[in-house]
Amino acid sequence: MEYKQLGNTGLKASVAGLGCGGHSRLGLFSRGMDNAAGIVRHAYEQGVNFFDTAYNYGTHPAVAKGLSGIPRDRYLLSSKFPPQTDTGDLRASAELEVILDESLRALQTDYLDIWHLHGVLPDLYPDIRDRFLPELVRMRDKGKIRFIGITEMFGTDTRHEMLGQALQNDGWDVVMVGHSLLNPSAAKKILPMAAKRGIGTLCMFAVRSALSNPEQLKRDVRKMADAGQISMEWAGQDGVLDFLVENGHSKTIMEAAYRYCRHTKGLDVILTGTSDVGHLADNLASILMPPLPEAARTRLDKLFGQVDCVSGQ
Repeated sequence: MEYKQLGNTGLKASVAGLGCGGHSRLGLFSRGMDNAAGIVRHAYEQGVNFFDTAYNYGTHPAVAKGLSGIPRDRYLLSSKFPPQTDTGDLRASAELEVILDESLRALQTDYLDIWHLHGVLPDLYPDIRDRFLPELVRMRDKGKIRFIGITEMFGTDTRHEMLGQALQNDGWDVVMVGHSLLNPSAAKKILPMAAKRGIGTLCMFAVRSALSNPEQLKRDVRKMADAGQISMEWAGQDGVLDFLVENGHSKTIMEAAYRYCRHTKGLDVILTGTSDVGHLADNLASILMPPLPEAARTRLDKLFGQVDCVSGQ
């Protein structure tokens, strides 16, 4: 495993982080607690020291079980607070500490290394910032969290409008950003700003269903073409990414996707999630591989370098 400094936090994080949400949620709800905890434990045994979860994922107990018995200072815990209720209303500021305390109990720890505001939408950012950032600072002063983060809702905010606002403000130590070979816009819009401010970066959406579902990839490519962000000659065509394998650049498209993100300047931790130990091993191996050949990156940038309208989800 390789490790990087996470912005100016002083935290030394594995370049591959285990994401405990997504569609798989460690397989907790499909394969059970022992499987989910086993994935967490296996990741740690392979050198992963960064574990990202959230109150809404329901995976806190599995993370706690998987890390049971390991000294707390040997791994980093990142979790998230949902600023909105299921009906879309903003929570009261006092709920942040209530949910934090509940999360700490479920994770069987006294503190979180990073506590994020989760999935903040651009139009709500000012109100969410003003309501909850003072509470986050208060939690940090109490010693319940070490650093403060914020994550975007990349599935709809594919142009990073929320993080574009957030990076104009002080207070954030870490951000979670969507980035992939299909939508590399964060490399221009977000990562240079984060680096200038010394803000750590976590990469989500490195691999999503468009990379394994040919029909969704075709739909996404059509959307890119309709938006004028990719050549119309590719619209509706099959196999737009097949060259990565056919030309020997990578064994699989998913491998190429992880390598692309891992070696994007300005990204610190690449998150990967799964419900299967074997799949986890493949993903970690991909993240630790060398950069894609220059010819592959050049072609990817020519194809998708202007894209900011899809998430791949």
